[in-house]
Amino acid sequence: MSSEVKPNKVSRRNLLKASAIAGVGMAIGASGFGAVTAMSDVLGKPSNKDKSSKSTIPFYGEHQAGIATPQQGFAYIAAFNLLTDQKQEVIKLFKNWSSLGYALSIGQVNKETASNDFLPPTDTGESEDLSPSNITITFGLGSSFFLKDGRDRYGIASKKPKHLQDIPAMPRDALKDPFIGGDICIQVCADDQQIAFHGLRNLMKSANGIAEIKWIQSGFLSSPDGKTPRNLFGFKDGTANAQPRDESAMNRIVWAGADEPDWMTGGSYMAVRKIQMMLESWDRSSLKSQEDTFGRNKKTGAAYGKAKEHDSVDLNQLPRDSHTRAAKETGQELFRRAYSYTEGMEPTTGNINAGLMFISYQKDPDTQFLPMLKKLSQMDRLNEYTKHIGSAMFAIPGGIRKGEYLAQNLLEG
Repeated sequence: MSSEVKPNKVSRRNLLKASAIAGVGMAIGASGFGAVTAMSDVLGKPSNKDKSSKSTIPFYGEHQAGIATPQQGFAYIAAFNLLTDQKQEVIKLFKNWSSLGYALSIGQVNKETASNDFLPPTDTGESEDLSPSNITITFGLGSSFFLKDGRDRYGIASKKPKHLQDIPAMPRDALKDPFIGGDICIQVCADDQQIAFHGLRNLMKSANGIAEIKWIQSGFLSSPDGKTPRNLFGFKDGTANAQPRDESAMNRIVWAGADEPDWMTGGSYMAVRKIQMMLESWDRSSLKSQEDTFGRNKKTGAAYGKAKEHDSVDLNQLPRDSHTRAAKETGQELFRRAYSYTEGMEPTTGNINAGLMFISYQKDPDTQFLPMLKKLSQMDRLNEYTKHIGSAMFAIPGGIRKGEYLAQNLLEG
């Protein structure tokens, strides 16, 4: 990333000074972690210029960025497993990630080598000369973060969110390791794929020795401004989403309720499903069959019997096993933020390995997400063309405030 956007009080000299203090201590587990705190002091003061830039999205706030944020073109989601039983090591990691997350969000990371040329550079460098590209970084915690193999590793099991659990296997699931669960997840989104990858790569690098990658999934989407993006079946994906600016709807659908632990205030639950699409079978299906599968017009997105995409749905006009009808019959709402993915070719079949990285946010997955998932697994015609091969759920802590770090109220409260 370029250094086009700079906090008023941060000069290149001060940034390099902070980096020199940190040295290789930026890698978790190295000595001198106080250097990360020093860097946090320098970086943790966003200016009005940061907030007004069209290529940046604020890192600090009531909610974590990357949920109600306008959806960017590229995403990476990674799940980590923690390697330590020491709570203080987790706190160090979260402090480091919070400082680095802010630095990434404004493109103000260090591109220079360490003072000793025989040490690795602090930053991996592939974002050099690039803008921040609306990068957002969203952190989540899995159920195994609180209790793993029956052990309360960090003394926080009593603070586990009310609805956090592993997603139960559905009858048609074909889940494959390693894309199942995880102690922690990070979602990195940006309008430039290289910026998104750079962000995830450096967050991974800084976790060395404390957390290791369990799985990574990348994704992409594209849509004209103001229009619903399309999935790889060519249908609009997310038509029923509430508008992020509608605070009442977001409070009803997305943000955690008052009955949750304090550290979840302003937070949510993220459900992730990796759904493989049988594109060859789909492409041999007639247009009528495709539209009957969704219960919508492929070109306009309008439900059967309606003229426009967002017209209210009349369930009686839709095929009984259509995707839209099955979802609507649950009476529940989710906030979708899905991405398509492609991963080359299946060597055994010669078919394209591609699909949907389904991501949804909801305040109560027990009431909203799981009933819908169960219903769709039983009677959705779309099941003829899809296979669920990955599954995970994470609690998303509330937003990070200036001077604080990720999930501070959970780990220190």
